[in-house]
Amino acid sequence: MTTQRIEQIATTPDWYEPYNISQAIKANGLLFVSGQAGIDERGRTVSDDFLTQGRQAFANLQRVLAEAGADLSDVVKVGIFVTDMAANLDKIKQLRAEFLSRPYPADTLLQVAGLAQSDWQIEVEVTALAR
Repeated sequence: MTTQRIEQIATTPDWYEPYNISQAIKANGLLFVSGQAGIDERGRTVSDDFLTQGRQAFANLQRVLAEAGADLSDVVKVGIFVTDMAANLDKIKQLRAEFLSRPYPADTLLQVAGLAQSDWQIEVEVTALAR
């Protein structure tokens, strides 16, 4: 019988700890990174601008991945959740081009009625290969 090793990944400070959420979990050679929003280390929304929030969400992803010894080039699956698809589709494409590269990861893009905080416009989660 094999034992599955699960490891919690967290930055310091861990902006999700107060919510009983792991920033990421490493299991069986994969990293599962929780959705990251456009928030700073204290959990404050960085701006009401979509691109600024999106860039911060990707920066947060990079930071969590780095804590696990990985980076965005290790990402195999992306989930992007937005509150207004029609207004932001071109900006989402721009964010993908800024932060991801060929071969682009598999991706799911969803419009949602709302995110955890009412001022969040985008949240991004990823699955990556663990190094």
